[in-house]
Amino acid sequence: MAAGLIHSHMAIQYSDPLDRTFHALGDGTRRKMIAMLAAKGTLSASELRQPFDVAQPTISKHIGTLEAAGLVTRQIEGRVHRFSLKAETLKSAEDWIGDHRAFWEGTLDRLEAFVTCEEGFE
Repeated sequence: MAAGLIHSHMAIQYSDPLDRTFHALGDGTRRKMIAMLAAKGTLSASELRQPFDVAQPTISKHIGTLEAAGLVTRQIEGRVHRFSLKAETLKSAEDWIGDHRAFWEGTLDRLEAFVTCEEGFE
């Protein structure tokens, strides 16, 4: 390990619901699982695992992250665990992005104007 770096095996704990949502959305496997639930409605853990070449414990960790973020709900029917998308949590993330969209669009417009202006000076 490089000098001056501190390495910790402790997982980051997100206390803010929006932080948990964006953390959960930050992984491609979890985003695909969300897309699968959006398309199919309700899926079992084994159905969620099918498209991925990973072990069941890995899928369980992904599902746990989605549950901790409030993005999915679990129903237990005997030994089968079924999951459904909780869309209102995604709405909170969408609202946050929407609130900040004007800033980013304005910033990109200003950048485009700057680049266009700079090109005229070559």
